[in-house]
Amino acid sequence: MTERPLQPVRHDAGSVQPAAPAPVSLRTQALQALACVEWPDKLAAVAAIDDAAPVRADAVLDDPGGLPGRPARPELGPPSQVRQRSVNTVPGRAAMLHAIAHIEFNAINLALDVIWRFPGMPDAFYRDWLTVAREEAYHFGLLREHLATLGHVYGDFPAHNGLWDMAEKTRDDLLARLALVPRTLEARGLDASPLIRDKLARAGDAQGAAILDILLRDEIGHVAIGNRWYRWVCAGRGLDPLATYPVMAERYLAPRLRGPFNWAARRAAGFEPEELAALAAADEQARHDAEARPRT
Repeated sequence: MTERPLQPVRHDAGSVQPAAPAPVSLRTQALQALACVEWPDKLAAVAAIDDAAPVRADAVLDDPGGLPGRPARPELGPPSQVRQRSVNTVPGRAAMLHAIAHIEFNAINLALDVIWRFPGMPDAFYRDWLTVAREEAYHFGLLREHLATLGHVYGDFPAHNGLWDMAEKTRDDLLARLALVPRTLEARGLDASPLIRDKLARAGDAQGAAILDILLRDEIGHVAIGNRWYRWVCAGRGLDPLATYPVMAERYLAPRLRGPFNWAARRAAGFEPEELAALAAADEQARHDAEARPRT
């Protein structure tokens, strides 16, 4: 059902008095934040979501269209057109930090989207993803402020939309969303963060390196939330989580994960030993196949 205002209340005198307006649900507030176009409005809307608001998990909310709200800049294009630059220059570091800021901005939208789009989950599910949305907003703020010290603002560099593209593919299946966004695309950040952090440190950007440390710490928790609820949904559908993942990856054309992997972070994020073994085996097989392929 969609959310509707309360009906008027008839008092004993026979007059009809308007009922007090029903509080806006947490899920509706998340949808409103997702629809915000400019980043300051989106961050303010995320911060303003009322923790005490009713979740209304069973409500089916109408898609207003035009989601997610996003500013006119950065200009979006395919990943192949996003130029890679050396972090040993200020423009190169700014471009890298801008790319990460864009990932964090998308991650805000992804957390808000999963709150409003998928009904019927326990209240704790929605509150978990609200925590994620707020932490992603914090990350975006850190990166935006650091970009300013390098003479740039969010929107100065082109960006790609890979994270949200997968959200669109999985808009009708919560299990696929959990399998392929937090457990695949966002988990890649666990592998990439230490490498980027070390590049920034070697380039003399201690503040940038410190921000990457914060991101890795928090993203472990975000992936863990994805893992926990992925297994919860699998259990509810009578599915084996290990066997289901490759099915989802193939069905939705998820990118193949390539090493090196941050095994410690993946373990901390709740990946089971059998999952990590399967990931290592798949990576080894892919490298073997690539080496055996005839070179032209």
